[in-house]
Amino acid sequence: MSRRLREQRLCFATGPFKVRLGSDVDSFSATWQRSYASLDVLPAEEICHFRIAVERQRGARRWYRPQVVFRIEGLTPFDPYPLDHAFPMFEWGLNWCIAMSAHDYLMLHSAVVERDGCAVALPAQPGSGKSTLCAALVGRGWRLLSDEFGILRHADGSFLPLPRAAPLKNASIPLLQNFAPHLGFGPRYAKTRKGDVVHMFPPGDSLQRQADPARPRFIVFPRYEPDAVLQLHAQPPEVAMTRLVNNSFNYRVSGAQGFRSLCGLVRECESYQLINGDLSEAVAALESLLQERGR
Repeated sequence: MSRRLREQRLCFATGPFKVRLGSDVDSFSATWQRSYASLDVLPAEEICHFRIAVERQRGARRWYRPQVVFRIEGLTPFDPYPLDHAFPMFEWGLNWCIAMSAHDYLMLHSAVVERDGCAVALPAQPGSGKSTLCAALVGRGWRLLSDEFGILRHADGSFLPLPRAAPLKNASIPLLQNFAPHLGFGPRYAKTRKGDVVHMFPPGDSLQRQADPARPRFIVFPRYEPDAVLQLHAQPPEVAMTRLVNNSFNYRVSGAQGFRSLCGLVRECESYQLINGDLSEAVAALESLLQERGR
């Protein structure tokens, strides 16, 4: 893998997308391989959706306060990052590539997890605790479909997996490391543009099942409030529909097809608002929802 990365011919699938990746940054190569150790590598001649390079900045910045650049098809859409932030730059950069181009699907700003054949979407705005709750559920045995993108397939209304490293920020880092210490965690990246960040590595089972879609059953809008008493309230379909529109990356460019898919999602699922101030209580509430449905 290290050799293929240096030669810019490491090809892999992440959900429905194929990526060709190259890098001359040794620390990035080591972290990528730890994070995606269970991922199957594709043949080097594979035709891919995205051709990405994570490379050291040339010139004086290669040696003085070294930097790293993100390239997609030879273009550099972002300013350079510090060299030791290469891995978060790759993760955020690939998210940007998907959000800007993958309009064959309806893409929600939502984590998605699954258990017993039931997918739960967790759509939310940044700062709501979405990633923290998603990681906690994964730590309790739920399958990770995605931390960032709810990829809804228009043809049948299923969620497609996109299991990637989940960025935990600031106070969420020690909280999750104590809550689920058995999960794999990457290095701590201090003072990124989103604060301190540690990535939760996707479990091997989630990576191995990334071709297996899941049927949506619940939509839960989470919001973390310090010291809040747990509240789980049903959301009327029209409220859920409006909130999902505002938590979509590409609803406004998907036209009538996007409208029909979102209507189908809201009809098929029970929708809830979850307010919580304790991670264990939030996980227990969602597991109770699943158990009640199975009765």
